[in-house]
Amino acid sequence: MRKLWLFLLTIFCSGCTTHSDVNSERLKSLPYHYSQFDMALAWEIKQAGMETVVDGVAKNLRYAFMDGIEIWVAAVDAAGKTRARNVCFIPYQVKQDVIFPFSVKLPIPVEQGMVLKFTYKYKGSDGGDGGENWMQSFEWAVP
Repeated sequence: MRKLWLFLLTIFCSGCTTHSDVNSERLKSLPYHYSQFDMALAWEIKQAGMETVVDGVAKNLRYAFMDGIEIWVAAVDAAGKTRARNVCFIPYQVKQDVIFPFSVKLPIPVEQGMVLKFTYKYKGSDGGDGGENWMQSFEWAVP
């Protein structure tokens, strides 16, 4: 009976992909990337009618733990005016080397020539101290 159970377990799990594997593959396969000492991001842009969705994954590269992660995206037009801005809050602690999904919906269609300004914030900790609040920004031109 035990051999049958192990055989069935092997068959049923042989095609399984963990959530971590899926996110790891997405980090590699998404078309747009950014990486700094603390975090790597990858994303794609989806147009949904009169809205734009920035859908992606991020990876904690630096800290043993990151808490209170916020990923902000602002759409800036060619004249430098911010046309839309929204945020994705990550409501759980992210350990080092863990990849997690994010999604930010903007209430406008983004167009070629616009710039998306990404800002991410978090509290990073290596365990012993109270942690460090950090914020990083970068800009990405919509192709």
